[in-house]
This record gives sequence, C-alpha cells and structure tokens, in this order.
Amino acid sequence: MRILVTGGAGRLGRSVVAVLAARGHDVASADLVPAAAPAAASARASAPASASGAAQADGVTHITADLLDDTARGDLFAQVRPEAVVHLAGIAVPFARPDTEILAVNTRLAWAVLSSAVEHGARSAVAASSPTVFGYGTPDWRPRYLPLDEDHPRAPRHSYGLSKLIIEETARTLSRARAAGCTLTSVRPGYVIAPEEWAGAPTQQGHTVAERLRDPELSAVALFNYVDARDAAELFALLCERSGAATGGEVFHAVAEDALALAPLAELLPRFHPGTAPHAAALTGRQGAFSSRAAAERLGWRPARTWRTELRGPVPEAP
Repeated sequence: MRILVTGGAGRLGRSVVAVLAARGHDVASADLVPAAAPAAASARASAPASASGAAQADGVTHITADLLDDTARGDLFAQVRPEAVVHLAGIAVPFARPDTEILAVNTRLAWAVLSSAVEHGARSAVAASSPTVFGYGTPDWRPRYLPLDEDHPRAPRHSYGLSKLIIEETARTLSRARAAGCTLTSVRPGYVIAPEEWAGAPTQQGHTVAERLRDPELSAVALFNYVDARDAAELFALLCERSGAATGGEVFHAVAEDALALAPLAELLPRFHPGTAPHAAALTGRQGAFSSRAAAERLGWRPARTWRTELRGPVPEAP
C-alpha cells in the first residue's frame, strides 16, 4: 500500500515508518523537520508555512512540509496519493507549549489531515490519541474500574488530553459525515519508549527507563504504563492493512500488558493515587493499569516487548 505517515520524524513516527517499510509498504513520511533532524523538534506544525521538499532514504520518501498550510498539504496528498494515512503529527508532550497553542495545533492538524485523507480517497486513516483522555495524574482522580479499557469514561484534565479527545471525536465526526470508503480510527499508545531508550537514551520526560523503574514517582503520573514504539507501530500497521476489521470512529489501546514498575500496581497505585484504592486489587501480579484486549480480539495485536526483555544493563533493585 501507499501509506503517508505525518510526524514521521518523531519518537513514535520513526518506528512507524520503519515497521511499515519492513512490511513492504510504499511509505512517505511528512514532517516539519528533515528526517535527520533531532526527534525533539519533530511534528511541530505551528511554524510558518514552508515549501515542501522530498528525499529518499532507506526506501522511504521523506517530505518536509507544513501540514497546516492548505497549499502544502494539498500538494503533499496529490503527490503521495495515499491509500492509508497514519496521523502522528502534533505537539506530543503535555505542557510543552501554552494551552491554547496545544489545542489549536493538535485539533487543527487532526481535522486537516483526516479530512484530506477522506477527500483524496484513502481507504483508511488512523490517528494517534493518548491515554491522557482519562484525566489521571491528579490526587483526586478516581477511576470507575481497573484496568482501564476503551469504554471507561473520559475526563481530560489538561489541554493536551482535551486535544486528544477532540482528535478521537474528529475521526468519529468525519466517519458520520463524509467518510464513505475510508475507515477512520484512533490509537491510544501508552508512554512510548523508542528502541534506543532501552539502552539508556532519555525518555520523553528526560529520565532513563532505569530511573523510572528505580523511582516509582517518575512513572506514577502515567499510571506506570508504557509501550515499545515498535509494538505500537505494529497496531498502526494492522489498522492500515485491515481497515475492514474496525468500524469508523473506533478507538484502540496500544499499551504493554505489564507495568513499568518493580512492585505490583495493587501496592503502588493506592500509594500515589489514593482514589484507585477500591479497584487496585483487581490488578494482579505484574498486570498493568490499561487493557489492550480490544486490539487483541479485533486485530490479533499483542505487544511483544516488555521492559524485562528490552532493558539493557542491570535491572534496578526495588526501593
């Protein structure tokens, strides 16, 4: 298939592009920065409109373009003629920009890219959402149940989480309105860990994986969730390849089955999130706080990598 990946130079985007290419697809990666630029600058679509350029590397077409510029975006879709679109571009870190900018960039991008996918005849389009739509991370957060699945009520607590919820609703809205022939879905990847981060490179928040394991407070804010970028990429690939397996507007979790923690979550969650106490006991052994069962049942997706198989160097001791 011809597949367009937006935000393909980012932490998750690089793995998505690599996995799609390895599966034999004709991949075009679009980003504001060239593929060789630092990933931290990836997918910042709030810059002024820029002329697009293209380069080939590792069998992938890398295109520099501002997706919020109507002309540049139209040229991109006309050039690539994608049969599927993976939309990852946006401000990827909560509180990284002013709230109004996060909302404006992420939501405008979602409408622009997903509607363009429909208009240009793509058969599928899948957008990156986030588990932050549940609103965890505050002392008074109280889930209805654990583990969290796609049906749990959503109640974002910051502009980033709200922008991701709007992205999901954008896919649903376009599905209802004018997406005949195009299946639009969303994926909520967990805390993404890129391959190099298992070997000690800093993660998204600046800590190493070993540091996040050693100090539970660092991972507590995300309910100790994570996913290897390559595993998440496989789910995006499946949604492109098997568009008939999902319904328009459907959402899937892509989260590792175990927790990024040395102690069981039944013990850790009530310590850092007192409101979880009534439900934490439902998490047994190494079980994580999120369920990805829908992706397993509908698409046959199961995460293959855990921190126990991927972490390089000695495993930290429990505090």
